[in-house]
Amino acid sequence: MATVAAPPEPFAALLGDFLVYLGSERGLSRNTLDAYRSDLLQFAGHLDRNGRDAVNVGAGELELFMAELASGDAAHPPVSPATLQRKAACLRSFYRHLRRTGVIDDDPTGELRGPPKTQRVPHVLKAEEVALLLSSPRGSDPGTLRDRALLGVMCECGLRASEAIGLRVGDVDVRRKVLRTGGDGPRRRTVPVGPDAVRAIRAYVERGRPALVGRSTEAHLFVNRRGSGLTRQGLYKIVQGHARVAGLDDRMSPHTLRHTFAARLLAGGSDLRSVQELLGHADIATTQIYAQLRDGRAAES
Repeated sequence: MATVAAPPEPFAALLGDFLVYLGSERGLSRNTLDAYRSDLLQFAGHLDRNGRDAVNVGAGELELFMAELASGDAAHPPVSPATLQRKAACLRSFYRHLRRTGVIDDDPTGELRGPPKTQRVPHVLKAEEVALLLSSPRGSDPGTLRDRALLGVMCECGLRASEAIGLRVGDVDVRRKVLRTGGDGPRRRTVPVGPDAVRAIRAYVERGRPALVGRSTEAHLFVNRRGSGLTRQGLYKIVQGHARVAGLDDRMSPHTLRHTFAARLLAGGSDLRSVQELLGHADIATTQIYAQLRDGRAAES
């Protein structure tokens, strides 16, 4: 006589056990648990409509569920690629838990992948907007000299915010028109500095910085009005403040200037490998997004 398979455990019990595990053993927040619950209840609705159960589901059923989400229907619009990625991750975590607890023998999500996230084209400034930003610091007081030098470095060298505030006086060679950044070790790199930024740095080091640091032995190049190394928050305030004065979007961040630097290089004919080295990207795939701006439509030379 053939053995009759036991009926699958109700989905609610599987879901409850999974959420207890996430909350008690992994310590996930209530909001995260609610998101997992919502995604899995949506999956349970799909299974119910198709007469399937979670324990005996195969990879094909999971792919069908993802395809339905991606295409949408009359009642539900298509979900975004980022949301599909999240739901796929939720299903993988759920089925790994079922296998770990012995509910299933084989994980059907082994080949389940959400769509690649769409990479947004970075927001960059046009040449005239860069000029407006660089001309925003007006005057010759120490703070203005610092801001002019700082914006020049950000626009002409494409540094990360952490790299800009991490610069030390000895990292900049105005005679050779280069600076060294990226910390110690293999990620440290030498970046050329344009003539306008060189002049701004020289004026700041000679007349602005001494007035700010006083008798302090502070080694950082860019300092605040108390003579201490500039913080990330201080850098953001400087960039956004001058963007506002220049009539630009004051939500602009220092990374906008890094994007602009990369886009302008490519628009001017530089190859991806050279831009990768100047930006300090470990993987050229990170630099690849700027190839969309190679034709110069977003970064006018």
